[in-house]
Amino acid sequence: MNSFHLDKFNTTQIRVSRSWFFLGIFALIASGIFSILLVLSRTPTISDFIPWIDFFRTALVVHVDLSVLIWFVSFSAVFWSLNNQKPALLLDQFILLLTLAGTILIIATPFMGQAHPIINNYIPVLNDRPFLIGLLLIAVAIGLLTVRSLFHTTAPNFGQSQGVLRAGIFLSIITVAVTLIAQLLSYLNLQPGEDHQIYYEYLFWGSGHTLQFSHVLLLYVAWFWLSSTTGSRFALKPVTYVVLLAMCFLPVIAVPVIYAWFPVFSPEHRVYFSDLMRYGGIAAIPLGTLLAIKIIDPVSINNTAKPIRYAFIWSVILFATGGVLGYLINGINVVIPAHYHGSIVGVTLAFMGMSYLLLPVFGYTPPSGKLARYQPAIYAGGQMMHIIGLAWSGGYGVQRKTAGAEQGLDSVSQVIAMGLMGFGGLVAIIGGTVFLIVILISIYRK
Repeated sequence: MNSFHLDKFNTTQIRVSRSWFFLGIFALIASGIFSILLVLSRTPTISDFIPWIDFFRTALVVHVDLSVLIWFVSFSAVFWSLNNQKPALLLDQFILLLTLAGTILIIATPFMGQAHPIINNYIPVLNDRPFLIGLLLIAVAIGLLTVRSLFHTTAPNFGQSQGVLRAGIFLSIITVAVTLIAQLLSYLNLQPGEDHQIYYEYLFWGSGHTLQFSHVLLLYVAWFWLSSTTGSRFALKPVTYVVLLAMCFLPVIAVPVIYAWFPVFSPEHRVYFSDLMRYGGIAAIPLGTLLAIKIIDPVSINNTAKPIRYAFIWSVILFATGGVLGYLINGINVVIPAHYHGSIVGVTLAFMGMSYLLLPVFGYTPPSGKLARYQPAIYAGGQMMHIIGLAWSGGYGVQRKTAGAEQGLDSVSQVIAMGLMGFGGLVAIIGGTVFLIVILISIYRK
């Protein structure tokens, strides 16, 4: 029986990973502030008193980029840095500073003058120079980090349990490298026009789809690590799990083919990347199923391990919910955000569990107590209500990316559904705030 985790980190690995962790926490705090404004601007009755149609879009752009792009990239860097075998402290510090500078520019842009929100998919933008410079700085930082990690990552030994996690981390690095190449190809093959919505939609379409496969790979690395830490054991040989991880990576091979055969601005380019996400995700189901059933393992855990275990369980439930909803999308409505909220929150909960697990590695007190134990359930429960409200509203044709009167809530059922969405969103915000409090308490106690 195998147990999967990494250990024996050197001082540089811990120092750099801890810095990336704090950058991710900073992004979550800022994202949470914008999410409060988002939920209020879509909640019936409350939204009538807040004329935030334009600000809703601006807040949405910043919230999404902080909570999905920067938080996920930062935690990806945590995994990568823990797996980097050669020290390069000055380079790592430079990359961190670039990312921090870009993050601050993204946060500050709405307060530097009139913002021009473009609600495109994957990486929505404010079409303002400071915001775009911020994105460019982050892209350069990710590129440097990817090259650094490709050459300095610890080679996986497929016959050992640690080799499974290292293989998943390495495949995620390659996936991000392909993502960056896809982004560059999109930029070089597109010309900005008068319709900024179409330009940014095509600009981030291919790379945005590709990046999701890296998130899934690191989600599975986290599930291996979290479940093993809390008592689950795996019967198959390590090399079998490496093969299953490689299957999750296989759809990424199709990315250069799509770029070679179909122009970036063509309808076929969009369709095939949508199909890649929809059908390529099937390759991840076998490993996902093997990991998901670990939530019912009869394990005996102490109070310190309970927050980690509960984060793992709720991560599986939310990610599975998002996956199912993805196959129920029919039209352009709020079922789409219900789908990706489930998937994104599933990844976020796994990273929250990893945060609890890694705090002692970073030199802080392990989270414990009722606040830490209940936090995953509060956050996941609120997000589940949020998702159910969105999916329910989507059945009535409520459109996505709208707020206030623009939502067209003409029936009692629509109002109830979106009210559930709003209430769930507020509960999720409370759960996210509790997570930050638990982290700060652990740091303060040390």
